[in-house]
Amino acid sequence: MTKVRFAPSPTGYLHVGNARAALVNFLFAQAEGGTFLLRLDDTDTARGRPEYEQAIYDDLRWLGVEWDETARQSDRLARYEAVAEQLKAQGRLYPCFENEDELAAKRAALVKRRLPPVYDRAALNMTAEQRAQAEANGKRPYWRFKLSDGAVSWNDLVLGGRSIRLPTVSDPVLIRADGSPLYTFTSVVDDVDMGVTHIIRGEDHVSNTAVQIDLFRALDGDAAVPRFAHLPLISGGDGEKLSKRIGSISLKSLRKDGIEPAAITAYLARLGTSRDPSPLPMQDLIASFSLADFSRSPPRFDARQLLGLNRKFLHALDFEAVQDRLPEGATREFWEAVRDNLDLLTEARRWWAVVDGTLAPLELPGNSAVLRAGLDLLPPEPWGEESWKAWTNAIAEATGAKGRELFLPLRLALTGETHGPEMAKLLPLIGQARAAQRLAACVAARGTPG
Repeated sequence: MTKVRFAPSPTGYLHVGNARAALVNFLFAQAEGGTFLLRLDDTDTARGRPEYEQAIYDDLRWLGVEWDETARQSDRLARYEAVAEQLKAQGRLYPCFENEDELAAKRAALVKRRLPPVYDRAALNMTAEQRAQAEANGKRPYWRFKLSDGAVSWNDLVLGGRSIRLPTVSDPVLIRADGSPLYTFTSVVDDVDMGVTHIIRGEDHVSNTAVQIDLFRALDGDAAVPRFAHLPLISGGDGEKLSKRIGSISLKSLRKDGIEPAAITAYLARLGTSRDPSPLPMQDLIASFSLADFSRSPPRFDARQLLGLNRKFLHALDFEAVQDRLPEGATREFWEAVRDNLDLLTEARRWWAVVDGTLAPLELPGNSAVLRAGLDLLPPEPWGEESWKAWTNAIAEATGAKGRELFLPLRLALTGETHGPEMAKLLPLIGQARAAQRLAACVAARGTPG
């Protein structure tokens, strides 16, 4: 049974890079008929916050990413301690006492000699008496994992064949001096215990993979080692990788801006693949999903392309799908009049103000003849979509105006905008009273003599 996991830390809001990893894991699990595990890596108590945890749940549900199982690392501390004791008994986890200054000095000396700054395993040569003396002097040990000799190779499902020689890597610290476990350790213990078969994550974790494979083997042999797929990191417009510090592309900000979740999933599902993003629903994304489509090159996040997808999704939405997100009082007729002119749903607020609010009069010099005629010739209500054509034909006959000189001043006076939804649809929503008031105000504004 295929099983994948998305393991965010509740130390900040999800950004598009997180969302892409979660979505790809979800799509892979769905396509394979497998299980998607949401696991909170919440052992960083200093930076973790309940509001970030809740935001993870909310953002994933908003995207339509559902999980089959949940787990929290904070519930498994006793298990990590037990596994650590197992590794100590095997001689694979050993205590170290060097402080940061001492380690920095060792690295600098190696670099000066043009050697890799790899930990020298000096702690392994300490006798039991030396270790006891260090602890008696107030030093508390942190614990390193003794890596195997040789190389670790794997066939990455996105990047292809990879191989790292373990002697070129420092033995990783798995347990801090205060006894708290680190990510490299807890992640592998969880993956073994929870039966994770595939690890799909960002390319920035490639350097951890060889170490983790060695740790998988130490805990449960080759059978425990999952398949790995590393997605090249998304770059922004300046080519820099995205991070949690770029709030402008967090899911929270995209949601606030009015980007539809379906547009985000459709965009991220194809980002970095050989397929062009298309306005597809989740079930179609699942049916067409394949890790083989992903390129080894970093994809660029293109906000314009995302906006284009958002526009396509938005224009296809029925009134019932957006009713609870429109301004209070907005009607089906309003939505059907404005939706084809929206890039973001938040823009509907502006058009609701046009049809149901008060606009500041514009100075439209040289247009008072058209505006006065428009005011005098306003037909009685009720109005329908045919009213605009009948009204403007009457104005044209009375003034001789046609084309832009006829339609633009009327649109400006009635909406305050040079472009927008069809006036045939907007005029009945604005209504006779507002239309008359706006035309009169523009006629009276300074600078509109005929």
